[in-house]
Amino acid sequence: MGKKGKKEKKGRGAEKTAAKMEKKVSKRSRKEEEDLEALIAHFQTLDAKRTQIVETPCPPPSPRLNASLSVHPEKDELILFGGEYFNGQKTFLYNELYVYNIRKDAWTKVDIPSPPPRRCAHQAVVVPQGGGQLWVFGGEFASPNGEQFYHYKDLWVLHLATKTWEQVKSTGGPSGRSGHRMVAWKRQLILFGGFHESTRDYIYYNDVYAFNLDTFTWSKLSPSGTGPTPRSGCQMSVTPQGGIIIYGGYSKQRVKKDVDKGTRHSDMFLLKPEDGREDKWVWTRMNPSGVRPTPRSGFSVAMAPNHQTLFFGGVCDEEEEESLAGEFFNDLYFYDATRNRWFEGQLKGPKSEKKKRRRGRREESEGGSKLACGGTGTQVPVEVVKEVVAEDGTVVTIKQVLAAPGSAGQPQSEDEDSLEEAGSPTPGPCPRSNAMLAVKHGVLYVYGGMFEAGDRQVTLSDLHCLDLHRMEAWKALVEMDPETQEWLEETDSEEDSEEVEGAEGGDEDEDEDSGEERGAEDGGLPLG
Repeated sequence: MGKKGKKEKKGRGAEKTAAKMEKKVSKRSRKEEEDLEALIAHFQTLDAKRTQIVETPCPPPSPRLNASLSVHPEKDELILFGGEYFNGQKTFLYNELYVYNIRKDAWTKVDIPSPPPRRCAHQAVVVPQGGGQLWVFGGEFASPNGEQFYHYKDLWVLHLATKTWEQVKSTGGPSGRSGHRMVAWKRQLILFGGFHESTRDYIYYNDVYAFNLDTFTWSKLSPSGTGPTPRSGCQMSVTPQGGIIIYGGYSKQRVKKDVDKGTRHSDMFLLKPEDGREDKWVWTRMNPSGVRPTPRSGFSVAMAPNHQTLFFGGVCDEEEEESLAGEFFNDLYFYDATRNRWFEGQLKGPKSEKKKRRRGRREESEGGSKLACGGTGTQVPVEVVKEVVAEDGTVVTIKQVLAAPGSAGQPQSEDEDSLEEAGSPTPGPCPRSNAMLAVKHGVLYVYGGMFEAGDRQVTLSDLHCLDLHRMEAWKALVEMDPETQEWLEETDSEEDSEEVEGAEGGDEDEDEDSGEERGAEDGGLPLG
């Protein structure tokens, strides 16, 4: 058999294997999802008690990750929906809707009758028609014990002008999943990838679907060419030329019984209509130039001015036999599709900074885990550690000590240079993964996300902004002290019923490894 024949046979074999695995996962997960549907129905019953729209001025939302942060197409507002929060024993899932008024610097909680069920790791995309619409697809819900997951395959639209939710039912759409990506392309929603997990099995996707916003119908695309391997949590963005870029992402595969190996992808592909036809698409492998982001998962994406794609944060896990250590990032990168080039975002005010947070037991000190952005607690000074890269490539480590109210100064580390500077600019968002990004009027907003300190997961609720035209300095709009966050040690004595009663939507107990893997799979959510 010739080379072409072998390649085709191999391709058909891979398709059969994927189909077999999907059938296996589907069969095992069907029973699990039936169990969870009862719990979801319980919470929907509670939501059904809402009979009118209620808008309530409120403090900033509670900490969360894997929510969606979208820009209103007509107003100076950001729209936050869904997300999750882990307190050491439970994961709380949300379907709350918050609106942030940029000009007034004020939050409003908007209660709307018949909202989508509680979820995280969904996708939300805003389109301008009809006074603005927020389209939401998929995501996941979890059982109280965190061992079962329900992956949604529903499609919802929030009509921004009338503040009403509507579930749009159409056959032929994607299977239930989370960690997928979705963008608006002309008058369609294009969806790629994601994953589905049951107790014992999981499957990653690389399929592509289109939803027509005029006919309200789904269609599965079958692009020619070699496309990305199955993955979740990737970058997906529309180019000025009308193509769609897929970059990076995460997937895992079973190497032996009960042993999985994760992969951080760093390849890039272009999906575009072939010969200008919207019913025929083609994949092309891309090899961008410039300074690329280091391989990572859990990064977040938004569209920056001049049709550039902005890339922020994430985590690089170092898998070891007994533990999972890694680095969290808060660096910025831009991808220019017109030039097919990456470049690193550098602030013009202070020297460019590339800050990382080590996680794992190595981060623990004699005084305990450091939780604040380099800080050690509310009763001692907060330390901000910076790595400043000089023009000649020399890396200088700087530690800035900010005295806490009512506390004495703390001696600085002997092995690091220190810097005290009155009136210095805000250091910006600390290193994190799974944050929410949005860009409005050329200003980037970064909300929430998470990092880890030892065995503790810290979920964030801070909000920072950066003028992308000036690129001078970050500004903190909402600050938080991670030390004040509740953290409960793991226990086996919790009753499921007690957990449900105390939850804002299904809870889950997640062990450390499970939480880390799922954070990589879901990825940071891009701008809708």
